[in-house]
Amino acid sequence: MKRIVGMVLAGVLLAVLGVSSASAERQVGLGQLTELVAQRIEVGDLVAASKFGTDKPIDDPAREKVVLDQARASAIQLGIDPDETVIFFRDQIEASKVVQRGLFARWTAHPDQAPTTRPDLNEMRLKFDQLTTELLHQLRSTTYVRHTPIRCAVDLTTSSIVTGVQHQLDHLHTQALTEAVADICS
Repeated sequence: MKRIVGMVLAGVLLAVLGVSSASAERQVGLGQLTELVAQRIEVGDLVAASKFGTDKPIDDPAREKVVLDQARASAIQLGIDPDETVIFFRDQIEASKVVQRGLFARWTAHPDQAPTTRPDLNEMRLKFDQLTTELLHQLRSTTYVRHTPIRCAVDLTTSSIVTGVQHQLDHLHTQALTEAVADICS
């Protein structure tokens, strides 16, 4: 039912904006950025599965610092605002923690839903690195949209709804998406 409601809402919003669902990706300037954000959030499920039932903490300040320092350095190389980039990636990290905490709570309350295999965290870091590179390029290519307040707000709302529907995000993952895109329009 939630999926149907989400699809209807996305269709209504796209119609109001004069965007057909077939051309939504081309028309919405932040569509690819939110798509990559959703992919990163979904990798958070695997991170949670790799940590659940171990002594690996959800919060890893040392690793977070490495990620943010690398993002800052890459932003400077790409000619995009390093402070905005660090804020964006801090939001990504916090969104991943939302997913991990939510899944830990779910799996603790319902052990029958807990993962039965433990993915390799190092393999997921490779996926995160790939997504980071793609996200940085999207940040660079969407600079104009992100700095045009009204257009950014409309594009972000539309692309978040479309992405949420396409990925069939549940409440937890929708909450993480909201966290991850909170500061895109700055």
